[in-house]
Amino acid sequence: MVRPVQHLAKQSPEWTNPSCPAGRPDGAAHRRGVPHAHRPPAHTLSRMITEQRMRTATVGDAVLAPRDTGDALAEVARCVLGGDPYHTVDLLDVLDGAAEPPVDVVRAPDDLLPRLAHDGGLVASLAAARAALRSGGLFVAAVPELDRLSQLRPTAPPPRVVGRGDQRQVTVQLWDWAEDGSSYGLEVVQLVRDHGGWEIACAVSTRHRVLTAAEVSDAFARAGFAAVQRLAPAESGHPLPVWVAVAPR
Repeated sequence: MVRPVQHLAKQSPEWTNPSCPAGRPDGAAHRRGVPHAHRPPAHTLSRMITEQRMRTATVGDAVLAPRDTGDALAEVARCVLGGDPYHTVDLLDVLDGAAEPPVDVVRAPDDLLPRLAHDGGLVASLAAARAALRSGGLFVAAVPELDRLSQLRPTAPPPRVVGRGDQRQVTVQLWDWAEDGSSYGLEVVQLVRDHGGWEIACAVSTRHRVLTAAEVSDAFARAGFAAVQRLAPAESGHPLPVWVAVAPR
């Protein structure tokens, strides 16, 4: 349960628990979508969407986090906005034009911001999220901080095994670090049992930039967000640091 997050509402007028809109507006203004200038290049966005959907459908969140971390992000948003229902969309849906603004909350999966940063689209994507949010809406994202880990440059964490017998599945991560430690390639391979042997069910390769807390904070500021807060895992209930940014009023 997230308790410390509730104090955020008292730190700044931007964190005052805004009531969620009773209904969503109709008309052209509601369906205008995210300005094209705020979207990453089409080929980059298409690749990210395909990779993310493959990972969600076949590998799952358990690859990078052993438990359901989406609930922790939802709880953070609930504590800041209050208990009223609110409309939440994923950042990829915003960038793809599938989400119709304005929305109350935009959220990003654990590995998305480092991937956007590697492709040079982090600030533009955050600006797209801000444009999609209603006044006082929230952007919530969990962002790994691997600047210390980059000094050790691990190549492969222990594999994850689920199921038994013929239903057993093994997920392996392979890390390929840049020479300067500023980025890394991540290959996720899922193996399943097949006629007494093993078969590759899914393989997803992505590249990520190592982001420091200062770089994340600067990206939010450049994207035009108002109050920005970093929550430690003990505060948010998420295994990674969680960033919460407020769309200006």
